Amino acid sequence: MTQPDADPAAGPDSIVLTRSGAVATLTFNRPAALNVLDIAMMDALVRHTGAVAADPSLRVLVLRGAGAHFMAGGDLRCFAELLSDPPADLAGAFERIVLRVQTAIENIHRMPQIAIAAVHGAVAGFGLSIATACDLVVAADNAVFASAYRHIAVTPDGGATWSLPRAVGLRRALAICLLGERFGAAEAERIGIVNRVVAPAELDAAVADIVSRIETGPRTALRNVKRLLRDAFDRPLAVQLEAEARSFAECAATPDFAEGVAAFLAKRAANFAR
Repeated sequence: MTQPDADPAAGPDSIVLTRSGAVATLTFNRPAALNVLDIAMMDALVRHTGAVAADPSLRVLVLRGAGAHFMAGGDLRCFAELLSDPPADLAGAFERIVLRVQTAIENIHRMPQIAIAAVHGAVAGFGLSIATACDLVVAADNAVFASAYRHIAVTPDGGATWSLPRAVGLRRALAICLLGERFGAAEAERIGIVNRVVAPAELDAAVADIVSRIETGPRTALRNVKRLLRDAFDRPLAVQLEAEARSFAECAATPDFAEGVAAFLAKRAANFAR
């Protein structure tokens, strides 16, 4: 059983991770191919998200796409290279591929950093999955969303069947996946996939505003609230209440809490630790 090779056209920098202070930016960098994921990109996505998650000095991860699109899913040319194999081998190969790339989704879900997707153009297939895996999504008004999996006769991956029902509800998630219809940024905002929609020329500034508010906010409190909210769906109320109490106590023991209280009483802006 052979694995498809990485697309030579993708190059070594088909995913670029950069850092500015406490902010990491991960850019899908195959603009001519709508930033679709090939095998090498999948490995790089896992590696880079793992590196961000393990770096306590980072506070924010921004995911974006180079060129005119965020990401249009997986590279079907890579997948086509496997189709001559027997069905049993084919199933095993694709299960390994999907499990491998889905490690990146788990990294985003579990990382203490706040993950922000800045999306525009095509946000389809795994592109939709990774956007909905992020904590916040800012979209240009030219973004077009689609599950798309039904059009190639497979089911969603990248945690879409977990994140979509939580974001939009079961009925809408079923419609998105069963019908495969495209929808725009305004509809994505209306149903809860997107937090904010802006003109394409304003996307960078809108993301920078959110990044600044996260970067200058109380570190422990923001990391803990991400964890509390993401774990809430899997916990009974009593367990969640205990987790809230532990988190509140942890936050109250930080200098940021003392600063927040002092700033409130003095009627000034808080200056949290950077």
